[in-house]
Amino acid sequence: MSLANKNVLLGVTGGIAAYKAPDLVRKLTALGANVRVVLTGSATEFVSPLSLQAVSGNPVHQHLLDPAAEAAMGHIELAKWADILLIAPATANVLAKLAIGIADDLLTTLYLATTASVFIAPAMNQQMWKAPATLDNVERLARYGVNFIGPASGEQACGDLGAGRMMEPVEIASIVGQTVNRHAVAELRGKHVLITAGPTREPLDPVRYISNHSSGKMGFAIAEAAVNAGAEVTLVAGPVSLQTPRGCERIDVTTADDMLDACEQFARKADIFISTAAVADYKAVSVAENKIKKSDNELTLTFTKNPDILATISCKDNRPFCVGFAAESQDVEQYARQKLINKKLDMIAANDITADGLGFNSDNNALHVLWSGGDKKLPATSKSELAHQLISLITTRLNEIEKN
Repeated sequence: MSLANKNVLLGVTGGIAAYKAPDLVRKLTALGANVRVVLTGSATEFVSPLSLQAVSGNPVHQHLLDPAAEAAMGHIELAKWADILLIAPATANVLAKLAIGIADDLLTTLYLATTASVFIAPAMNQQMWKAPATLDNVERLARYGVNFIGPASGEQACGDLGAGRMMEPVEIASIVGQTVNRHAVAELRGKHVLITAGPTREPLDPVRYISNHSSGKMGFAIAEAAVNAGAEVTLVAGPVSLQTPRGCERIDVTTADDMLDACEQFARKADIFISTAAVADYKAVSVAENKIKKSDNELTLTFTKNPDILATISCKDNRPFCVGFAAESQDVEQYARQKLINKKLDMIAANDITADGLGFNSDNNALHVLWSGGDKKLPATSKSELAHQLISLITTRLNEIEKN
C-alpha cells in the first residue's frame, strides 16, 4: 500500500475532530503523499494554519480568491494539482453543501472543480449522522462516486454514544491508500460477492433464544471493502445493530435455517462466498409455544445440529470461491487447517478470540489466513483496514486460480 507521488488535497472543516488533522497529514506523508491543506473558516477555530503548514511543508489555503495565484484563481490550480481530495473531518453542513452543489468557499468550490478521487470522513453528533437529511445527502454523494470512510461508533465529544466519530487518522490514510491501489491489487469489478455476518438466534420459546457474542463488525467491514474494490455485494446479516455499508444489498435473517436459505438463493450467482457469520451450532429440537416457566431446579432441553452453511455451499457444483472464518480459543492454526480441508474451502481466516482487545465486539482484529500451499499473517489493526487486506488476498488468490 502506497501513496507515493500522489497529490493529496486535505480539506478540514469545522468539527472538534479537526484537531486530528496534523496527525492525518503525517500519516498521509508517511505513505509517500504530497499533502496540501485547505481550511474552512470554522476549522480555524479548532486547528491552526501554522501547525498544518509545519507538518505538511506547504502553505495552508483558506481563501477562495488568492492574489498570489495565477489569475487570482487558486482554486482552479489546486483542483488541477490534486490526485485525491480528502475531506476530514466533514461536518453535516459541508455534506449538505456538497450534495446540492453549493460552492461558497474554497473547499466546496474545489469539490466542484476537481476531477480527483474524492474521499470523505464524516464527523458529527450521532443524532445528526442518522438524521434523514444527512442520510439523503450521503446517499446522493455516494451516487456521485464519493468514497466514504466511516464514521466510527463510540463515545463522542458531547458525551453521546453512537455512530458519528471520525475514523482515526491511521485508518483514514490506510483506506485511502488501499482504495487508490485497488485496481492493482484488489480489483473485483464485475464480480458478485456474497458475505454472511453477525450471529444467529435459535429460539427456545417466545421469549428466549441461544446466540453468541458476534457483533458482525468484521463481516460488515469486509462488505464495505468489497464494494470499494468494485464488487456487487450481497450481505446476509444476522441480528446486529450496524449501518448497512453503502452499495450493499442487505438481507436480514435470524436463525441458521434462515441464513442458509438466503445463502443458497444468492450463491447461484456469486463468484466469491465469504462466511464470517458466527452461526449457532445447535438449535432446539422443539420450540415451546408458550414461555417456559420456572419449576424444577434443573431444566433439560434437547438440541440438534444446525446446518453447516459454509460446507453446504462449498460442496455444490459450480460453487463460488469459498472463504471461511475460524474463531478459536486454542490450537488456532490446527483447527483452521482442519476446517480448510474438511469443508473443502479455498481459503480460511483464523483468529484467536482469547487475544486482548481483538475479536468479538472489538473494532480491531488480527487474522492468520490459510490456503492450500500458502498462508499469511495479518497483524492486529482495525477491522476496516484488515478487511481491505483480506479482500486483496482473496482477489490475488482468485486470479491465480482463474489463470490456471
